[in-house]
Amino acid sequence: MGSLDTERATMGWAAKDPSGILSPYTYTLRNTGAEDVYIKVLYCGICHTDIHQIKNDLGMSNYPMVPGHEVVGEVKEVGSEVSNFKVGDKVGVGVLVGCCRNCRPCEADVEQYCNKKIWSYNDVYTDGKPTQGGFAESMVVDQKFVVKIPDGMALEQAAPLLCAGVTVFSPLSHFGLKQSGLRGGILGLGGVGHMGVLIAKAMGHHVTVISSSDKKRVEAMEHLGADQYLVSSDATRMQEAADSLDYIIDTVPANHPLEPYLSLLKLDGKLILTGVINTPMQFLTPMVMLGKSLYLSSLD
Repeated sequence: MGSLDTERATMGWAAKDPSGILSPYTYTLRNTGAEDVYIKVLYCGICHTDIHQIKNDLGMSNYPMVPGHEVVGEVKEVGSEVSNFKVGDKVGVGVLVGCCRNCRPCEADVEQYCNKKIWSYNDVYTDGKPTQGGFAESMVVDQKFVVKIPDGMALEQAAPLLCAGVTVFSPLSHFGLKQSGLRGGILGLGGVGHMGVLIAKAMGHHVTVISSSDKKRVEAMEHLGADQYLVSSDATRMQEAADSLDYIIDTVPANHPLEPYLSLLKLDGKLILTGVINTPMQFLTPMVMLGKSLYLSSLD
């Protein structure tokens, strides 16, 4: 086993400008420490947030940038104080790789709310080096931000759970929507939408996929197991579905009206926004005042 104090060169696919084009990029991983895990990347999912960051849609991108935060790999080396992992373990890394460890959120084990949290890429680590993500050969990550992939789980299927899966499971848990028998809607059938259908069905929910066209009906109903499919432009069907849903997970990553979907909710129903949208959204307040709830997604 090599020295943990020796920097390693690795290669990743980096955005070097907002063009959206990735190209090979060789860089040096930060020095690994006593609590670090050196990981050979095997799979990495593609999240719509990666696209936003690559193209600087949010106005905060720093280049060169190696994206990717749905990372699954194999442990190749561990620090002397690493107790949770060993060489050969299959592990995952999500959107965070650091936090202050001293603030109230960190002490409550919700470090995703830490004001000094460190993103897995497009950020700066405590040693002053830029963080780079999972579109790469390898990563060095503090063991606190590494998770064990259960034996028997297909690694390529585990990767999307580290962002898209968490994005759906978190609000369902946070807002008390895990009990079976609920009627839920999934607005948009991209990556997060796919996870939304699968997770909600696993919880025993009746799931309606809501989409702008009919083209994903077969995928939603036959491949993912949704119970109903609703085209948002079909005014008659939308009216028939009014006041029928306990919640809607809105996964659409672009500006869109909210009123048509608020009308689908039951009294005290919840519309939960999970899409990253880079323009201001508007809605008519009476729709919320009349017993419908609007939430930004929880990060729990």
